[in-house]
Amino acid sequence: MSDRPDLSIVIVNWNGIGILRDCLRSVVENTSEGEVEIIVVDNASEDGSQAMVEAEFPRATLIRNTENRGFAPANNQGLAIATGRYLLLLNTDTVVLGEALQNSVAYMDEHQDVGAFGCRVLNPDKTMQATCFAFPSLVNLAMWATGLTALPGAFFGRQTYRGWLRDSERDVDVVTGCYLMVRREVYEQVGTLDEQFFFFGEETDWCASIARAGWKVRFAPVGEIIHIGNVSGKKHSHRRDFMLASGFVRLHRKHSGALAGRLAGWLCWSYWATRWVAYSLRLLISKNQDLRERRDRFGRILKGYREVWEMADAPPPAPATSEPARSKAG
Repeated sequence: MSDRPDLSIVIVNWNGIGILRDCLRSVVENTSEGEVEIIVVDNASEDGSQAMVEAEFPRATLIRNTENRGFAPANNQGLAIATGRYLLLLNTDTVVLGEALQNSVAYMDEHQDVGAFGCRVLNPDKTMQATCFAFPSLVNLAMWATGLTALPGAFFGRQTYRGWLRDSERDVDVVTGCYLMVRREVYEQVGTLDEQFFFFGEETDWCASIARAGWKVRFAPVGEIIHIGNVSGKKHSHRRDFMLASGFVRLHRKHSGALAGRLAGWLCWSYWATRWVAYSLRLLISKNQDLRERRDRFGRILKGYREVWEMADAPPPAPATSEPARSKAG
């Protein structure tokens, strides 16, 4: 296809009208229409997001879902209609800076062995955000659950590559899904995101599959974006913790078997159990309200932990029936 854009950008939205507007504006202001294809998949927002996209960003293609289908299924909808040489998953709570998109495409063009790629990510105050991480193995989960990750040293900080300032190129296990670029050949070889994952674990699973297929998963500081971080996840309250744990269970079941999945679930349970005990003991000598709220939060998680296993066992969502509603500048 001679008219194929260099890059297709897929953005999944759920009730994030303000941050979605900022994200789209940063993409539009830093690219030309023929350079990138913008696809917004809206997961049944009720805040006017769909009308905003149609009215303010005619370059974008909008897919309207009638229910919140989750991150992986919604991204797959966008990927299915994308036409670019490269495909980028971009979070709504990001702002693209300068020529980050163009530089990322150029880097992928120059490194044909790289299948998945991430650039430098900043916090809103422009400090470095520690994106990209190691696979959450049972050893890494155990250190997280027991608090050993707080100890100094590269071994205890290996899950997040502690000590690395994200100022150099590096092969990594996982590129964070807030900015995850893959080449079309990889997508066609490896396939879509696994829809068994609703909100956590999908990019980890995808990157593991890409690496297993023989491609490099790479970080390079060739451009920068701002990532506000976890806006949609915070809306789920304690269910966010359940989705995190169920994601770990599914991830280990898929890559290491049923026993590993069960162990991952219990390691997550032990994380919240030990915190509940710690805050309960501290409340014996202090009546601090913040301590009480934290203890009660962990208690609610433990009381409802059965939901983690139910979510991990749940089948993938049914295929979407909604048709993409296209809105293009005319």
